Amino acid sequence: MGMTMSEKILARHAGLDSIEAGQLVVCPLDLVMANDITGPPSIKEFEKIGKPVFDAEKIALIPDHFQPAKDIKSADLAKILRDFARKHKIKHYYDAGRVGIEHVILPEYGIVAPGMLVIGADSHTCTYGALNAFSTGVGTTDLAVGMATGQSWFKVPEAINVHLTGKKPKNISGKDVILTLIGKIGVDGALYKSLEFTGEGVAELSMTDRFTISNMAIEAGAKAGIFPFDEATKFYVGCRVNQKYEPVAADDDAKYFSTVEINLSELKPVVALPHLPENVKPVDELGEIKINQVVIGSCTNGRLDDLNIAAGILKGHKVHDDVRCIIIPGSQEIYKEAIHCRWIDIFIDAGCVVSTPTCGPCLGGYMGILSAGERCVSTTNRNFRGRMGHVDSEVYLAGPHVAAASAILGRIATPEEVN
Repeated sequence: MGMTMSEKILARHAGLDSIEAGQLVVCPLDLVMANDITGPPSIKEFEKIGKPVFDAEKIALIPDHFQPAKDIKSADLAKILRDFARKHKIKHYYDAGRVGIEHVILPEYGIVAPGMLVIGADSHTCTYGALNAFSTGVGTTDLAVGMATGQSWFKVPEAINVHLTGKKPKNISGKDVILTLIGKIGVDGALYKSLEFTGEGVAELSMTDRFTISNMAIEAGAKAGIFPFDEATKFYVGCRVNQKYEPVAADDDAKYFSTVEINLSELKPVVALPHLPENVKPVDELGEIKINQVVIGSCTNGRLDDLNIAAGILKGHKVHDDVRCIIIPGSQEIYKEAIHCRWIDIFIDAGCVVSTPTCGPCLGGYMGILSAGERCVSTTNRNFRGRMGHVDSEVYLAGPHVAAASAILGRIATPEEVN
């Protein structure tokens, strides 16, 4: 019986020739990751184990959610992470000025690679599936055990084959692809399954598109969202990854739970309406929905391509008088490149706020909290009630094309509507 990409990575790490869905396996880990919210409780549990870290070079601690610290509590959380990193000589610890959003900088720095097995105490750890890795979010206790033993247990997930065909139209991004998929199968449509992307349509997707899609696999309930290794992947990791890696490919006779067909040629710009990522509708069916805020950034859409799209739409325009537009580069390197490209000038000239890299507004932390009754178009990944502030506020999820156009027109819109 053939194996899926997920099964191959788990089998290799478990030291088995083959495995099948539903099987329980214990695997050595290539990387264990935590942030300034999840790291401190994981460290507390780790200290109870009474062992040193399994490998100081295979742990990443990224204080990105509330940094630079927004208050005393967030400063205390960051200090716990900082002190632990110094005590155990953690190699991949990045503090303010060197930090970026975790799921942006770990691929950017070449720390994650094809064929790797990664756990992180953050649900969007599934982002690294874009690089042909199996990566998934875990709880703080599992992370603590992972830091101590370098191992974790896995129930081998069934896989859904997301078969991509057609050509990606202009003004369609990976965000439209993943929102369309979630709209089809629902927020629990891939519960404890892996989403595996196949078909000639994969070649139409940039690495930025793939990171966005894998990032939001969890919004369909998936354990992982994994792409095949191809020339685009090879080029991306070629100038970043300095370690040996072993990509995987699904067997022709791999067994899938189901297959979902998506023709990229038929996609339209879409948004997810409050208060679930599955409430997906094409923008041209919405009517006029006025907004108060736009956020362009996050681990979902804070990459260089995303800022390029936003700058191209905002150039020569002004943010609507009734709208606050917040731009958040995903890393210092992206921020610096955006400066060199003069995109930051475009954003500021348009009337945007440009922030240092942070998760901030995505989780209702800071840098863009909503008041009662306010609406935000956001390139982030979740729009649950109260996610970005007051429980009576609303978040509409969209890609950078729609977000930038909406900032200009003061309502949910597409770039074609911007003169």
